[in-house]
Amino acid sequence: MNLLFRDAHLFVSNFNYQLASRCRDLAQLQSEDLLAGSADILQAIGYRFSYGLAPDETLLELAQAPFSRALATSRPCAAVLQHCYAESAVLPSSAGERDVGVRNRYFTGALLKELGISELPYFCSFASGCAGFVFLSIAAAGLLTSSGGEEVICGMADSMPAGVTYDLANERILGSAQSSAFTIGRHRSGYQLLGCAIYSSTRSLVPLLELVKRTVQMIKDLAGSLQIELTSANVLVHYPNMFPDAWWMVTKYLRLSDEQHVMRGLSERAHCFGSDSVMSLAEMYNSMEGRTHFVVNYGLGLHLGISALKEVAIAQ
Repeated sequence: MNLLFRDAHLFVSNFNYQLASRCRDLAQLQSEDLLAGSADILQAIGYRFSYGLAPDETLLELAQAPFSRALATSRPCAAVLQHCYAESAVLPSSAGERDVGVRNRYFTGALLKELGISELPYFCSFASGCAGFVFLSIAAAGLLTSSGGEEVICGMADSMPAGVTYDLANERILGSAQSSAFTIGRHRSGYQLLGCAIYSSTRSLVPLLELVKRTVQMIKDLAGSLQIELTSANVLVHYPNMFPDAWWMVTKYLRLSDEQHVMRGLSERAHCFGSDSVMSLAEMYNSMEGRTHFVVNYGLGLHLGISALKEVAIAQ
């Protein structure tokens, strides 16, 4: 499915993010029984460190800083948050708690309350895995194109639930606890949202070769719909911090150069769920008018998403 937003004139900007405070290397993760797979395999892929919540730190506290920074320069008409883990979407409650009102303390509502916001429409999803960025972009664009609102604030926040390892053994992915926020609105800044593509499957696993072929085809189809020339040197493709060999194959089949291949921070911060995209876009922004960015998301569900954005220059 392709969704085109070029004529809506919506812009993605105001990127903020924060990692959890406790950093561990692979040896520490293994010694604390926080790995389901092999530390040697993860190291061979390129992972070195992972971040988790400290004993005195909560996910709600972690999310406040990036969200408040994004709010400081925006006046949103709504908030949309996404979580990979269902456990992240509600605040922790005791195992014996029988009051459903106490058990269902929604994370987004609690976050807004902590930030002093008592009345703001908010929406939440946790069924899109690590493909949060593209799903948030679609949701925010839908809210703005069907209302008179000027801006929507988007956020992601996840930490590993108690008793869960920091890696996925079969997929060979190492994750980090993190939170991020950004805005999508009508003010011309950051990146113009051109369009998104989504593929979803109820299969538990997609072979990597199929993932490569499907990603290539989805990027080509979305580029064709938007009349973007992929052979231009003014194109970058952003990848999440997983499957590095597979993403290099995508770059090769698209006939792009190494300089057009963007994967940031795999060894330093591991895979940060959908926030990989927020971090990558924030770090790669250079006020280069017209440069096109394709952002790849892949997550449990299974979901494969592509976002197409056009960089806009900072107004002088």
